[in-house]
Amino acid sequence: MTPTEGLKFIVDHNVAKLARWLRMMGYDTIVFDQPDDWQMIRTALAENRIVITKDTGVMKRRVITSGKLRALLITDDDPEKQIQQVIATFQLNNHKSLSLCLECNVPLVRVKREEIKDRVPLYVYQTKSQFVECPVCHRVYWQGTHWEAMMQTLSILGSDKHQANHEEKIT
Repeated sequence: MTPTEGLKFIVDHNVAKLARWLRMMGYDTIVFDQPDDWQMIRTALAENRIVITKDTGVMKRRVITSGKLRALLITDDDPEKQIQQVIATFQLNNHKSLSLCLECNVPLVRVKREEIKDRVPLYVYQTKSQFVECPVCHRVYWQGTHWEAMMQTLSILGSDKHQANHEEKIT
């Protein structure tokens, strides 16, 4: 297991778009969208998650400043620069892309082509051989053009991680 494989994240509502990117890369990521920051911290501690937020107040909490809980302060409003900051800070890779539902954060399961024939476009059915499905929301995923575009973006952002010229605020 690589050092990044076991990483789990909790993203604050103010950087919620990061969840889809991290899930795409195979990282267990939940979105916290409640007003009580302490509940987010309790969840992060209980589930051994790293907090990702734009909220400077969260970063001032003793549990974070003491190092008991890892957290990252996001410094940019642009989602692509945000994921680039996360990739650079934690040296992330696409260790298990297309393994988690982008919506539910639930592990995807392989399904037979015949089982999803009526649930995907005909062209996709005819040209793709492998499909995975979320057992909760029943979304079907395949390595199509949307997946390829996301992976290409992640590859570009990941290769630029050494060029990131922002200050990191991680504890």
